[in-house]
Amino acid sequence: MIDITSHRLIKLKGFLFLLVGLLASALVVVEHPTLEVAVLMAIAIWCFCRFYYFAFYVIEHYVDSNYRFSGLWSFARYWMRGRKKDRWSEKGGPPSPRPSPPRRGRPEL
Repeated sequence: MIDITSHRLIKLKGFLFLLVGLLASALVVVEHPTLEVAVLMAIAIWCFCRFYYFAFYVIEHYVDSNYRFSGLWSFARYWMRGRKKDRWSEKGGPPSPRPSPPRRGRPEL
């Protein structure tokens, strides 16, 4: 599979994920219209989002800055092969995050 390089297609893909997620959640709540189902759905979605953030941002920036994840399967392989020892305890605190790459487009004012 090739990487998408078009900014328009990347934005469209993100919007489609949002649209499909909202539609699927709405259909579940319509099928079982209770406050309990709606709250549990919101909690599940929030937890999956936090896990995704953990798998990509937290691990890469604070635990193992040498590893680059390319997807959830990559993260699963990394996790199963054995994680590196937590370097925070060795150095006395979390490392400073890497600087962000330069942004394309309009310069910040």
